[in-house]
Amino acid sequence: MSPVLDTHGISLHYDIVGDGEPLLFLHGGLGCGDNWRYIFTAPPEGYRLIAPDQRGHGASTNPSRAFTFRQVAADTFALLDHLKVDRVKAIGVSGGGIALLHMATRQPSRIESMVIVSAPPYFPAQARAIQAQFTEAMLPESERAALRRRHKHGEDQIQALFEAVKGFAADYDDVSFTPPLLATITARTLIVFGDRDFLYPVSLAFDLHAAIPRSHLWVVPNGGHGPVFGADGPRFVETAMAFLRGDWD
Repeated sequence: MSPVLDTHGISLHYDIVGDGEPLLFLHGGLGCGDNWRYIFTAPPEGYRLIAPDQRGHGASTNPSRAFTFRQVAADTFALLDHLKVDRVKAIGVSGGGIALLHMATRQPSRIESMVIVSAPPYFPAQARAIQAQFTEAMLPESERAALRRRHKHGEDQIQALFEAVKGFAADYDDVSFTPPLLATITARTLIVFGDRDFLYPVSLAFDLHAAIPRSHLWVVPNGGHGPVFGADGPRFVETAMAFLRGDWD
């Protein structure tokens, strides 16, 4: 069983694998910490990978059912404090990338470098339209089965996750990163976006790149939302790890 931290009214489950300097991995919506295995065949060499299940995901609880990416950032800071990690490199995919943006703007000195994948500065109209009507029936059967394997607290937990996604459609506060706010980020940042993302137009990646100092932009040709899995995985691993090692400096 993975270790557990009780914080902010939840039980936060997390895994730590590998040895070396800390590397935080934040999964996307409806995922769990173990999703790193769909990108890396093994823990990245030279790193101690820290992979939490965000509140209400995987084995983590969320009794209030309330979910914001700002709160995920606060939960993650509590985990890093618990592990006595003052400064970290990080990878965040989709919603995990949004949480990383909160972390990097709230406590800039704690994020040394980060890779944010398919994470927008705000939810555009096309994303809100999908969020407002999002249901389990919109997913393929294989993904519905995966939901039940990932989330350990049953149907009520899964329903709460879909309710949270619908709530994003009407929330204009949680995901609202203005250029002045993004300009406070001190972390070396790699922004990864697919040019065929059905949720977020690739123009948002250019907005992030223009606003975040010390940022690099990688637009993945013919890439969809989260272009880091499957056939895209090996190239992402090679590129992201070279960036995090500082090879680009």
